[in-house]
Amino acid sequence: MKKQDMIKITVMYPNTADLKFDKPYYIKQHGQLLIDLLGDAIISSDVNFGLAGATPDQPAPYVVIANLVFKSMETFQQSFGANAEAILADLPNFTNVKPQVQISEVV
Repeated sequence: MKKQDMIKITVMYPNTADLKFDKPYYIKQHGQLLIDLLGDAIISSDVNFGLAGATPDQPAPYVVIANLVFKSMETFQQSFGANAEAILADLPNFTNVKPQVQISEVV
């Protein structure tokens, strides 16, 4: 596996004024759902909870940024695509904001 073939899916939940975000649910239930559905297709992952913006006195622009690394775009499409409906259906269980998603090449 060449590193340049890997891709990263970054999911960012905006820190809005009317934000609802259930951190314990997200960590335990949603995280487990992703493991159960995507399994070995995920090479690595991390979850980052925003503390501040560019300076400590500014609010974080995102309440959560999560990253999932896959071997290739094909691996992502095969694993996530088949389970997208179940994954997206879980979002209202922990948040009321629509996440922003970016797919990136890992170099």
